Amino acid sequence: MRFHHADGTVVHLAYCTNVHAAESLDGVIAQLGRYAGPIRRRLGVPRLGVGLWLARDVASALVGDRSRTLRLRRALDDHGLEVVTFNGFPYRGFHSEVVKHAVYHPDWTTRERLRHTLDLARILAGLLPDDVHAASISTLPLAWRTPWTPAAAASVARNLEQLNKGLTDLAAETGRSIRVAFEPEPGCVVESTDQAVRHLTDTGDHLGVCLDACHLAVGFEEPASAVAKLAAADLQIFKLQASCALHVENPRDPAARRALARFAEPRFLHQTREGDHAVGTDDLDLALEGELPGEHSWRVHFHVPLHASPPPPLSATTDTLMDAFTALFGGPRALTHHVEVETYTWEVLPHAGRDLVEGIAAELAWTRDRLVGLGLKEEDVT
Repeated sequence: MRFHHADGTVVHLAYCTNVHAAESLDGVIAQLGRYAGPIRRRLGVPRLGVGLWLARDVASALVGDRSRTLRLRRALDDHGLEVVTFNGFPYRGFHSEVVKHAVYHPDWTTRERLRHTLDLARILAGLLPDDVHAASISTLPLAWRTPWTPAAAASVARNLEQLNKGLTDLAAETGRSIRVAFEPEPGCVVESTDQAVRHLTDTGDHLGVCLDACHLAVGFEEPASAVAKLAAADLQIFKLQASCALHVENPRDPAARRALARFAEPRFLHQTREGDHAVGTDDLDLALEGELPGEHSWRVHFHVPLHASPPPPLSATTDTLMDAFTALFGGPRALTHHVEVETYTWEVLPHAGRDLVEGIAAELAWTRDRLVGLGLKEEDVT
């Protein structure tokens, strides 16, 4: 789905396929037919964007093999789909029984992460629509916060230098600019906008930031302030991940704690913060066990559907997402080109079992309505 901002910018809306458990090329192609194509038809649009997640094994199968890349591109075309962004955060095993901290490995201290991201960039350059010349890959915020040593920081600096060089060379070779967007997340080396400015400023023209609205909310950050800080540091926002966190106003309320306990599941990490980001814990079950005092409201890193808040006494941080839309698209210029709906938690929601096609289509329709409400014009492309 494409939209036009008043400044002439084309804004691409997609949903992220890391919600689907596919770690082979055949599996990725099958999910396009099972989910993405039906979502497009349910929305009644001629073209739908997908933010592809390609696990390491899929990337290995595609990179350097033009015939396989063409096979994937034909499958996208057959279902009326297009790709202008990848989610390069998870490396593999994102739908394992337990993921937790494993999602941060390999991190940006390693050559494996550098090689994987450059492979994704080459693959993405081969999948872009003919009329698109700039794309994005979101990635992890350098590493989990521990251990973080001077040696680790030096390794990251070397890898980011090589990353920017590789992307520059790829642009010269292909005419396609692939930008890598580091995604601040609670608990990581780059957790906040301030840390993004500290660690990512002056790392290269092809390197920037992916703002995740759920992560901003968990950190009690105001989107307008975050966007202003990044602009002041000349750090570009290459992608917005449209997402909502869990919010509970009174975590000492027994009913609220019972409701929250239903979201304490074993697959993903659910960092929880209290109040103004001053205190936090690395998972929801730890917060419920007493690691947070509960004197102020909590926000939980659990991506909940955009269009349907959880029942009271829980709520979603929808206001933060709306403020992010306004900060990025409500002014005279569009401040990013890519919006990716990223609710990867459908399978582990307390009401798991809901129709995935229906749910993702509803999220995209909700997002479309908010963008149009800010004055963007949906493009009718046949």
